[in-house]
Amino acid sequence: MAISYPINTPTHIGANAITLRARNNIAVSTSPFSNKQQVVAHTGQQWEADVTLPPMNRADAEQWVAFLVTLRGQLGTFLMGDPSSETPRGSAGGTPLVQGTSQTGDVLIADGATANQTGWLKAGDYLQVGAGASSSLHKVLVDVDSDNGGNVTIDIWPSIKTAPADNSAIVVSSAKGLFRLTSNETSWNVNSASLYGITFAARQAV
Repeated sequence: MAISYPINTPTHIGANAITLRARNNIAVSTSPFSNKQQVVAHTGQQWEADVTLPPMNRADAEQWVAFLVTLRGQLGTFLMGDPSSETPRGSAGGTPLVQGTSQTGDVLIADGATANQTGWLKAGDYLQVGAGASSSLHKVLVDVDSDNGGNVTIDIWPSIKTAPADNSAIVVSSAKGLFRLTSNETSWNVNSASLYGITFAARQAV
């Protein structure tokens, strides 16, 4: 059977630790005379992640090994989110949809939320726009309230690069984004007790 990307991470054993980084492309130049700084914000923003799995026996570890090898280094992509934040802190009711076309940047306007909700989403919650190979993971930066029509305006990071279609679904629980490995080399170790140690690094596929 041909393998198609993106693939999903194994679910039988979760990560022991995960480090998420929000990387911004900001150029800063400092005058050698006045120390005055010039700051330029470039458009590049990207999630990065370092994942450490718990020690596993072979039966559990081989599913993760197969997952990593299936990616063929940086060729393949997979879907991943923050496992500690799958449930939003806000009420997150309704069926939120992208409202209108041509939405790019760091603000997302949506409708379909439960009306008149204070804290519909909370700062730090995640949302997903798109599905499959178009999935993008975003962090909510400011508490979001819905109006009496169920409309919401959401400040997010990273900014949206490719405008989603009108009425595209917005996922607010178990949100995921598209990632790829940072290396073309996949490795794992096995100790004298036949326990596997697996770590890997990934970055958002853009």
